[in-house]
Parts: sequence; C-alpha cells; structure tokens
Amino acid sequence: MSPVRIVLIYQSLLGIYGDRGNAMVLAKRLEWRGIDHELIVVEPGEPVPPDAGVYLLGGGEDMAQISAVRALTSDTNLFRGMDAGAVLFAVCAGYQICGQTFTVGDHDEVIDGLGLLDVTTRRGPQRAVGEILTRWTRPDGSVSLITGFENHGGFTTLGADAAPLAQVEVGIGNSGDGTEGAVQGRAIGTYPHGPVLARNPDLADHVLSLALGRDLEPLDLPEVDRLRADRIAHVRAGRRRVGA
Repeated sequence: MSPVRIVLIYQSLLGIYGDRGNAMVLAKRLEWRGIDHELIVVEPGEPVPPDAGVYLLGGGEDMAQISAVRALTSDTNLFRGMDAGAVLFAVCAGYQICGQTFTVGDHDEVIDGLGLLDVTTRRGPQRAVGEILTRWTRPDGSVSLITGFENHGGFTTLGADAAPLAQVEVGIGNSGDGTEGAVQGRAIGTYPHGPVLARNPDLADHVLSLALGRDLEPLDLPEVDRLRADRIAHVRAGRRRVGA
C-alpha cells in the first residue's frame, strides 16, 4: 500500500495561527497506528502534488488569501487531487478561499475563490474572537463536540450544495446563524484554530478515515480525554454568543 500523502499547502502564506499543527497531528495519528505516511510542505512557486490523500489549508491575512488563490488556480493540481478522491481540510482563511467568493480590504473587494465549497464570505457586523464549542454529528449518527478558538472578521453563508459541519453551542461560527463550517463531498471547511485537529481527535480520525476509505481503530489516550473535558467545561462556564 502506498504511503498516505499529507500535503500542507503554502505554510508561509496560510500559517500564521499555528494550523500547521493539523498536518502534524494527522501524521502522528497514522504513525501511532503503524500506517505508512508522508508529510509534504508545499510553498508558493512549488507544484502541489496531485496524488495526495489529504490537503490542508490554514489561516492567513487578506493579501495572503489572494496570493494563495492565484497560485492554486494557476497550479491546478489541487483540483486534480480532489477529482482523484483526496480529502481537503481547510481552516479559517483557507476555508474562505475554498468558497465561491470572499471579500478583502476596507472596501470589501469581492474575490473569486476556488469554488470547492458552495459558500460565500462577506465582512461580518463584528469580529468573531474567542473559544467556540460546536456539536458535530458523525457519519455513524453519534455526536462529538468540537472545541477550538475562532478569530475571523468574515461571515460565511452556505449555498445549496454545502452542508454545515457542526451546530454551534458556544461562539459565533459561520455567521451567528447557529452553524459552523461546511462539508461538500470530500472538502471540509471550518473556522476553529487550536490547532483544531489537536483538540479534536475524533475529527482528525474522520479526515484520515475518509482518506483511507476505512474506519480506524481507536487510540487509547486518556490524557487527551482529560484535557478535552477541561476545555469543554471552561468554554461552557463562560458562554459567548453573538452580541455578548
């Protein structure tokens, strides 16, 4: 079996919030299971491998978003990889650029996105900053909590072809409408940092399961469970909603 290729795209542009950690988490969880893998970091000017199992995009600023869209549109290998069945996991600015359009700058210039998610992003009435807690319904119907830290000025609206990743319990999420993130096919977008896959091992394993085409055996990491329980209790103790 070929190694699972995890490709972190444009760390220098979309890496200011520590989202590189998502790639490291996926690699480590494969290593713990004895599954062969390869972690590749691709920077602007370098070709994106068209044969990845997972592509990762992180958070960044306005001009970095524009640069990333231009480079990925010119390269085209991300699209080829997605057509071949890869999984895309995009966070914050990475999530926004995967949509149909997003805005940048003081004049809210509308920029065409990559079109991998049927979402649009516009400047919101306030900046969403703080801990967020959402409820994610897993493919088997069970519910898992997603904990993280959101920091975004753009508010995202989902179109008909995208479904929410999760429902907000605490925080703002997409636009204060009770939803967070988006899923469309094998593309997943979400706002929380943390890195979010370090804080949410169920979600990390879901991404890997999609890439591998099979369920993964669980990992027994009680210290992670204890830390998650502490974080969730902390967020619920200081609930934050739109207008709060």
